[in-house]
Amino acid sequence: MNETFKIYPVSVEEAKKINASVNEPHQHDYEELIIGIEGQLEHFIDFDSTRTDSPYASFITKGKVHRVQPRLKNKLFFAWVIRFQSEFIPEIIFQLYGFYHNQANIEFERGTCFDRINTLCEMMYLEYQQENPDLAIIRHLLQAVFIMIESQRKKILPDTEGLLKTQSQTFKNFLAVLEENFRRPAGVSFYAEKLFMTPRNLNVICQNILQQSVSEIIETRKLTEAKNMLITTDLTIAEIGFELGYNEKSYFTNVFKKKTGQSPSAFRTSMKKLVS
Repeated sequence: MNETFKIYPVSVEEAKKINASVNEPHQHDYEELIIGIEGQLEHFIDFDSTRTDSPYASFITKGKVHRVQPRLKNKLFFAWVIRFQSEFIPEIIFQLYGFYHNQANIEFERGTCFDRINTLCEMMYLEYQQENPDLAIIRHLLQAVFIMIESQRKKILPDTEGLLKTQSQTFKNFLAVLEENFRRPAGVSFYAEKLFMTPRNLNVICQNILQQSVSEIIETRKLTEAKNMLITTDLTIAEIGFELGYNEKSYFTNVFKKKTGQSPSAFRTSMKKLVS
């Protein structure tokens, strides 16, 4: 996906087309949120298949192997599909990995809260349809959607936090520490010490949950913020690299290009063309 953000509705007709097409398990290079208003979602993710009745929210993190198949119920189906790059909401993206890594699909009760989520999706869609959509408005609306989903999740599953496995809670703690310190030129040992554990054990947990090493997650967080700064600020490449703990511009540029396939300056130019 070349766009930073995309939203579109899936109606009965689109659902039938998806079910009639070849739909193998696959991975995305973007984040995806599905808000189900009518019908069911058959979802293969984390090597397990489940059916979820609407209303529901399903968040698929970048890189997860999954397959969604929309199912009509009482001849009805409607869902919002929202796709975005991680740098679109860098402030909360890693929190989402922590919230949803062990539960992609969440069923809700019908009522005021979910009606408001649907309204927020409609507002995002209307703004997205404008000739020059204001991505700042869309960003705030999307953050509001995730806040409301998390609030509702806690009401429906109030004991979830207490039931989380030790590894899951440690991973969440790591993400919280990372969010406060990712701008530092700090490595695995720094984060392990903050969590009172060995680097090896922290690496094992991160591999089990996100299939990435601690170093990879730290670097991903830095580069997510770098993309955000390249889009939203006029800082030079060297200044952005320095802000994120890279002391040499050439090293920052090499890391960025290796991970994204573009130099920082090329990425900034391409993004400006997309949002202009």
